[in-house]
Parts: sequence; structure tokens; C-alpha cells
Amino acid sequence: MQDFETLGAFYLGRPYDIATKTATPAPLMYDSRDLLTHAVCIGMTGSGKTGLCIGLLEEALIDGIPAIIIDPKGDLANLALTFPSLSGEAFAPWVNEDEAQRAGQDVPTFAAAQAERWKKGLAGWGQDGARIQRLKDAAGVTIYTPGSSAGVPVSILKSFAVPPAAVLEDRDLLRERLQTTVGSLLGLAGVQADPLQSREHILLAKILETAWLAGTDLDLVGIIQQIQAPPFTRIGALELDAFYPAKDRFGLAMALNNLLAAPGFDQWLTGAPLDVASFLRTEDGRPRAAIFSIAHLSDAERMFFVSLLLNEVLGWVRMQSGTTSLRALLYMDEIFGYMPPVANPPSKEPLMLLLKQARAFGLGVVLATQNPVDLDYKGLSNTGTWFIGRLQTERDKARVLEGLAGAAGGERFDRGAMSETLSALGNRVFLMHNVHESAGPLTFETRWTLSYLRGPLTRTDIKALTAGTGNGVPGTAAQGADVVARAVAGHAAAAGPEASVAQAASSLLSAPPVLPPGVTAMFVPARGVAAGGTLAYDPALYVAGSVRIADTKRRIAETMPVQVIVPLQPGATPLALDRAADTDVVPQDLEQAPRGPATYGELPPGATTTKSLDTWKRGVATWLYDTRTLTLLEHEASGQHSTPGESEAAFRARLSEALRVARDAKVEAIRVKYAARLQAQDERIRKAEQVLGKQQQEVSASTGSALLTAATGVFGALFGRKTLSATNAGRLGSAARGASKVMKEKQDVARAEENLATEQQKLVDLRAAIEAEAQQAAADEGVPVTPLVLRPKKTDVTVATAMLVWTPRADA
Repeated sequence: MQDFETLGAFYLGRPYDIATKTATPAPLMYDSRDLLTHAVCIGMTGSGKTGLCIGLLEEALIDGIPAIIIDPKGDLANLALTFPSLSGEAFAPWVNEDEAQRAGQDVPTFAAAQAERWKKGLAGWGQDGARIQRLKDAAGVTIYTPGSSAGVPVSILKSFAVPPAAVLEDRDLLRERLQTTVGSLLGLAGVQADPLQSREHILLAKILETAWLAGTDLDLVGIIQQIQAPPFTRIGALELDAFYPAKDRFGLAMALNNLLAAPGFDQWLTGAPLDVASFLRTEDGRPRAAIFSIAHLSDAERMFFVSLLLNEVLGWVRMQSGTTSLRALLYMDEIFGYMPPVANPPSKEPLMLLLKQARAFGLGVVLATQNPVDLDYKGLSNTGTWFIGRLQTERDKARVLEGLAGAAGGERFDRGAMSETLSALGNRVFLMHNVHESAGPLTFETRWTLSYLRGPLTRTDIKALTAGTGNGVPGTAAQGADVVARAVAGHAAAAGPEASVAQAASSLLSAPPVLPPGVTAMFVPARGVAAGGTLAYDPALYVAGSVRIADTKRRIAETMPVQVIVPLQPGATPLALDRAADTDVVPQDLEQAPRGPATYGELPPGATTTKSLDTWKRGVATWLYDTRTLTLLEHEASGQHSTPGESEAAFRARLSEALRVARDAKVEAIRVKYAARLQAQDERIRKAEQVLGKQQQEVSASTGSALLTAATGVFGALFGRKTLSATNAGRLGSAARGASKVMKEKQDVARAEENLATEQQKLVDLRAAIEAEAQQAAADEGVPVTPLVLRPKKTDVTVATAMLVWTPRADA
């Protein structure tokens, strides 16, 4: 089996000779960093465009690169159909029953045939079920269905929330965000609005801008309310009612309210928040293929969601640090209508900005379409890689040639030769024009995909797939609901339950015990208790202070505030440290009196003396020293560790990026290190080939001359005089000497062939050494992440407050 698991390189297929219509054995490896200058894939239906793009996405996921995938037709959800067993049973739930009927087979028979077809297809490209398993292990696949619960629903509420500070502080970024958000919302409501002329657009933009600059999140309900009663009285130089009278504003409010009240619109308000960082990584930190299936939406709904998502991606990009490695991919299938040459839909501006700016932050954009005419080729002029498959019409070919000419810039572009090549392309054969390759455009045949290309998936298919086990087995509706709920919960910020204070059983008194001078007792606020109820208070020790945990070597210094309530109990050990609980109550929150009627538990002996309080204070300090730790995650090989408050997924994402950048730097250094040696070895092979060619020519010439001389001598001897003349004898002698020369030159040829073989083997060995070093460069990526537990010093535990308190609980 071929070894194409090269670091930072994607196995796309094999070079293809148009003239002979054959592919070469060597794999076509595409440098992943070339996608930093983005790519576009163009081809008619049946050209193999979907297979090429799915193959590219598979390679990215195997290489640890997450992808956001916008899927208007339902084809890209096939990325979830990966069956390492390659068995008919795994394929059976997902084969097309209509195709089975047309083949005259039942579903199990047809599924077995499809499984066998996939097994043979993969084998023909040096792949097998083990590589499918590698893909499944490397990355997760989640299908999101905005506006539907078939997959994981997506909430758009975050789209109206306050954007990041980087956006608020840049007037151009803020204007772009406002323009796209408002344009998308109005488009969904059926209002065609110009950002400069439409009063609807200007009003909504002003409402959002005012709220965002004040740090206030909005939702649709809040927007509708502010349309009727805006928080400002002027727009520009005009009074609000002169610019947009209240009666007219009511009409806009009704249009948005009808949208909000429409059946099924609640699906847009629940689900995973529109957060790019959580889309790119799974909960365990693996890269994710986040597929946004929008085939079920109307055109207006698609434009609305795509525009919001692109805005979020643009905002995420602006928050990243610069890098020269590929950090993530944004793939959009069927770009038709989203980036037209003349019109300016809400999706166009963020797309254009991503094409111009995303490369510096490690985001590669890949766009695909089967409609090459309605594309803004000026916007694609900076695209570094073009994949072009079979085209339908001469008009399509002319537009693609125009785009290629623009992408070539000032370089020489042979339009005629390129036109002939495009006309000769067949199924699964593509032309690749890559500005990073000095050799120029080349044609190649795409490899067999690891994913089963079943065709577009319906909402029913997606629901079954989302509820499944991940091994191709469909799930039930109940399982699907559970999977969706867990997925949504995984995206939401984790919030632990509020700590509750355990209560010790005690007899209850109708009034608090009388305390001696110097000892006071405060009351913990009774939160969440209905007014008028009777409270039962139990005694406890309230402690507030801090614990500092530091590690000089790792440059970690974290001071954690501590507020603890320790129940008091009768007996020899009044402090019930086993039931101590953290609380968010700070000393300033404590109250001096109970809230209404109350009963009280019995104080343990010693609770009324300051000496006991001091002893208990020291006891709690020791307990804090013994129990308080700071648990982080560490990757020992690289020295990277998580920071306090950083989630595991966020750390793994940051670590993955850091390791990838380090790996790319090492691989590039290896390439530079061996470049001269490779060039020198290539030169030695070239010279050896020249020597061999010369020796072979000399053997051929000498062999012919010797044969001719011998033949002349024999002829003269046979047909001349009876006796052998001196001339004939000389000729025969020359023939003998010529034969001896031929033997010597053949030996020279053998030595030249042996020398060429030796030099070629040296090249193979050199490349093997390079690959071994490249693999070693990635060795750190295989080192697992381990917990890093840090403990405080005794001197770093500070107890600032220790006092007697009464803690409330509901009276039975």
C-alpha cells in the first residue's frame, strides 16, 4: 500500500495524462499551506466535484484541521457516512432504495454490492478500512440544521448580542457587522433594503449600534420593542418622527413580529449558540467537521443564516493571532447567488473580506459551484488554487478562462492551450492551477473517497444519522433527541449548580442563643425562599480568604478567593469539614437579622468563645491547604499547559495549533536542509543517465560495424578466388577485433546501468531519510495530555474572616 500520510500534505489523487487518458502511479500530494491563499472548485453536475471536495475535507480532518462546511444541497453530510468495516450491513441503512430497485436487487443485496464496490475502489487508490477508521478517530462530524431539529439546531440569538471588543473598537468592522446583520434580518422578513437609502435599514442599524456600544445584548423581542420606542430621539440631523413616523415604524415592527410568530420560527431561537470556536472543536478537543445543512430552508432563510454565519467567522478570524499554518477551513458548496458579479447580497461583503484577510490568520476558504457564470471573478482573483472539472457550455468555459487569466496576474497565460485542456477533461479528471507550483497547471484524477457518497441526505436521513451510534446504525427519535440535547449542552457554557450547604440534624429553638460580648453571629441571606415562610437556621462557621497557588518554573500564579461555610455539629469535632461547601456569599452580603420568623439549631459547646473560633479558623486554614488544588492540563513534550479557567477543549485547540505551527517549522527546516543534497543527487542521476545513453549508442554503432565487416569478409571468401585473399583475411580479422570491442562496450553499458541504479537508490534512501525526519518532527503530537495538579504552600493560605453564622434551610 502506498504511503501518502505525509505531514501537511493532502492526498488528492494521481497526475493524469490527457493525451493517453491514463493516470501515473505516483500520488498527487497537495501542500495544505497552499490553502491559505484559498481555493475554488468549478465543475458541472457529474464532473466529480463533490468527490474531490469531500476528499480534500477528509485529508484536512486527518491532518487535524477543523472545517466549517456550508451545505446548501445536502451532499456534504456524506462525510458522516464512514464505515471502516466496509460491510453490507453498515451500508444497508444508507443506500438509495430507488437505485436498488433500478438494479433489480433488494436492499441487503444492493448494499453488499455497494460495500464491495467501495472496498475495491479504495484498494485501487491504496486505501482501506483502516484509513477510514483513522479519519473517524481523528475528527468528529456534527450536522447542524438551523431552523430545524433534524440535526443539531442552531440558535441565532447570539447574532444580536454585543460583538467582541475588537469589532466595537474598529468603526469599519462595526459598520460591516451592522450592515450584514441588519440586511440579513430584513431579507428574512421580506424587506429589500439599501444600507444607505432604506430607512428600515438605517433605523435597525442605529438601534443595534446604540445597544452594542452600551454593552447591551438584544434579541428579536427587544428589537421589535425598540422599533416602536427607540432609545434615541434623532437620526442624523432629523427628529426621529420626521425621519420615520411612529405609524410607519409600527408596520416594520409588525413585519418582524409576524416573522417571530410564524410556525416553526422557535427552532431558530434554540440550540447550539452561533459560536465559531465551539463549532471547530469537539468537547474532547478533536477537530470537527461542522456541517451546516441548509437544503430545507427557503432562499431568504438561507441568505439570512449564511450571512450571519459568515459574519461570525469573520469576527472569529479577527480575534485570532497571525500564523503561517493552516488553522481551519471554511468550505461552501454551491456559491451561486452568494457572491454574484453585480448584485450585493448580505453574504457577499463578508465573503470578500474573508478572501482578502483570512489568510493572515490561518483560515483557508474553499468555494465550489456548478454555475461558473454568476460569480464575481474579480473577488476570486486572489484565489491561489483553482480546481476545474468538466464544464457544460462554451459560455461556462469562457467565464472560467476569464477567471484563470485574472488569477494568473502578470504571468504568461496560454488561453488557447488552457481551452483545449478544459475541453478534454472527463469524469473525475480536474485541472489544478496552483500559483504556488512553478511547474504550471496540471491535470489529475481524484482519489476514491473514504466517505460513502450516497447523494443528498434528507432531513429524515439526518435525523436518523444524528441519533445513530456513529457506526452507520440509525437511531430512534428518542435517541436523536438525547444526542441533540447533549450536543447543545456541549456547546453551551458549563455552569455548575450553586453549592448548597449541608445541614446537620439538630433540635430547633424558637430564638437564637444568647452570645457573650465579643462573639457575634451573622445571617446568611435566605435566597430563593418564599416570603412569609418560616426559616430554619443551623449554626456554621463562615470563612473568607484566599489561596494562592504558584509555580515559578511554569510561570503560573493564581490567587483564588475562598468563601466556605462549615456546618457545626455536636460532639468532639464540632467542625463538620466533610460537609463544608463553597459559597458565593461575600462578607458584605451577610445580614445582621433573620428574614422573618425563624427557628434555630443548637450551638455546639465552645461556639460561644473567641478561643474556639481562633482554633476553628486555624483548622479551616489547614483543611484548605490539604484540599485546595489547581488542576490544569499539561503537554510535557512541548512544555505547553492550560491556563486557569481555560476549558480542556480550548487548551487542546490551542495546543493542536501550537504543535502544528512547530511541526510545520521543523518540516520546512528539513526541506531547506536537504534541498541542496536532493538537487545534487538529481544531478548525479542525470549524468549517470547521460553516460548510460552514450554507452548504449556506442554499443549499437560498434555492433553494426563489426557485423558488416564480418559479412564482407565471409562473402569475399565464399565467392572470390578459391584461396583466401589477404584482403578477405584482413576483413575477417577486423571483424574479430570489432567483436572484441563490442564486448568491452557492453561491459561499459552494464557498469553504467549499475551506476545509475546505485544513484537512484541513493535518492530513494535520501527521501526515506527526509520522511523519517519529518515524521520525527511530529513526534510531539503523539504525546498525551496529562493532568497537572498544583498545590499551595501553607504560607499562601490566608483566612481573612472567620465568624459564626446562621445558615437558612426550608422548614419542613
